[in-house]
Amino acid sequence: MERIKEAIAKAREKQDGAFSGRENTTRKALKSAEVVEGPIVYKETRVVDLDPAHLEDHRIITMDTEDPNSISFDILRTQILAKMEANGWKTLAITSPTPACGKTVVAINLALSIAKQTDYTALLVDFDLRRPQVASYLGLPREYDLADYLDGKIELNDALVNPGVPRFVVLPNRRPVKNSTEILTSRKVKALVAELRDRYEKRICIFDLPPLKSTDDAIAFLPQADCVLMVVASGETKPGEVKDCRRQLQSSNLLGVVLNKSTEVAKTYYY
Repeated sequence: MERIKEAIAKAREKQDGAFSGRENTTRKALKSAEVVEGPIVYKETRVVDLDPAHLEDHRIITMDTEDPNSISFDILRTQILAKMEANGWKTLAITSPTPACGKTVVAINLALSIAKQTDYTALLVDFDLRRPQVASYLGLPREYDLADYLDGKIELNDALVNPGVPRFVVLPNRRPVKNSTEILTSRKVKALVAELRDRYEKRICIFDLPPLKSTDDAIAFLPQADCVLMVVASGETKPGEVKDCRRQLQSSNLLGVVLNKSTEVAKTYYY
């Protein structure tokens, strides 16, 4: 574990720290919510209620504001928002070196934590097109999804979901998509990303991407994201994998590395 921390520290020391043509169908589809003073009114986005027991089983803890463990994600949120604000960034990609590092759990919890900030709305997109898990982790009902939109079967607003949390919208996916690398670099996806990013001034878009060492999907998509966060698993991710992935991300704005699955217990502070 110490070797992983050293690799993470070196990656942090090295890191200091865009498609104008949009499709009309995408522009018309994104009329999902209006940001007004007070509560957000979702006019076309489906609003669903989630099962707290299902969320707990899948380690989605920031839905419960009383859960003391959620403070870790609140701290991560504050650090990330400060960096993104300073650079005028609005899109964040989340990936990992290998599968099972917990990147989807981190992405969901972080998005929920951002949504709790009254100055921001959060949009979470499942761009792990080969192994989508966001819908499963949240327990969303089986209805239209991103794959249906990419196939041209539906308008975008038909796939968007508000999971009963103010200022939080999910663009889920439930089935693998063929030719995922080509899809992620296609004109349609570039137009989609631009529209999602620019629709609201205070929106943070989070893209859950595949692992870096499993496929070239993440590297192919990253030029469309302002910055990236890498999730590694304590006791599982090898230091060499961290270094290799850092080299892959050298042309991206790496915000930092999240050490997940740590057995160390953080101290609790009372105010």
